[in-house]
Amino acid sequence: MVTLSETAAVEGFNRRRFGVVDGEAQQSIAFFLPDTFGMLPFISAVEPLRAANRFSGQALYRWTLLGSSSADAVANNGMQLAVDQAIGGDEKFSRVIVCGPHEPLEYNDPKALRALRQYAARGARMGALDSGSYLLAQADLIRHRRCTIHWENLPGFREAFPHITVTTELFEEDGGLFTCAGGTASLDMMLALIREDHGSVLAQQVADLFITTRIRSARDPQRRNIVERSGIHHAGLVSCIELMEVNLEQPIATGELAEMIGLSSRQLERLFRAYLQTTPTLYYQELRLKAGNELLRQTTMSVMDVATAVGFTSADYFSRRFRRKFGMSPTDARRRHGGA
Repeated sequence: MVTLSETAAVEGFNRRRFGVVDGEAQQSIAFFLPDTFGMLPFISAVEPLRAANRFSGQALYRWTLLGSSSADAVANNGMQLAVDQAIGGDEKFSRVIVCGPHEPLEYNDPKALRALRQYAARGARMGALDSGSYLLAQADLIRHRRCTIHWENLPGFREAFPHITVTTELFEEDGGLFTCAGGTASLDMMLALIREDHGSVLAQQVADLFITTRIRSARDPQRRNIVERSGIHHAGLVSCIELMEVNLEQPIATGELAEMIGLSSRQLERLFRAYLQTTPTLYYQELRLKAGNELLRQTTMSVMDVATAVGFTSADYFSRRFRRKFGMSPTDARRRHGGA
């Protein structure tokens, strides 16, 4: 395997021409790659730095890859990536970016968390991609500041860290802390950081290189809206589903939902049957069961607590409906997920 540090020896490879910096740079950025890190968020974060160096003709950014050990880091797609060194050295970095592992709830590396605290204490601005906010939270590095995380990890994060303000933004920057939802949101966040560091002209040059015709703002949604996801174009039905999605713990009765969107209960029932071939009650219950399944996967909450969190007053009833939906009990589902 050819490591990043060995590419200088590859015939015909001019590191500086491509924007790879040797020696000192204006900013030294470390990426921490725990095993099962997401490859796409990482690549989407490191490539804008290289492009910024290339377009500016200056050594703006240099990056170092940190692993849990000196062995290759293994991404969640099975690919191996050589790291420069194990996390925990005495270097000072301008920024340290944590690339989140696939199952952050199961992450347990006191040495790495201690190293992250030490980098922060030396003045590094701390950041995270995808589920990396979990590790920063575990290291107690998000106190009194906002962060964001991938929408799939959001329910579990809120249950694990109820004292932390976590948003659904594409990316967040608050008091020196910068986090993003992962995926291609890493590119948007890095473009925002490049713009902050070196201006909008350079940021737009980098965006154009990667065929990004519009630099998304932090407020852009992580997911497509309900109309795009479901193909439903009836405004009242869309409003009803939006209300359901944000009121899982305390479900709203069908009559009240209908009143809130200016329809009768009978009209709402007809809409659900026409567009979704189900009833409002069953659709709502399915949303809550899916949310419960995610909590079982992402947290160590008891089945009773999960049931309560998704609006069921009885753990037995939740378990019966869960088995009917997923073909297994909540306990079996947790075992299949590899949870506690």
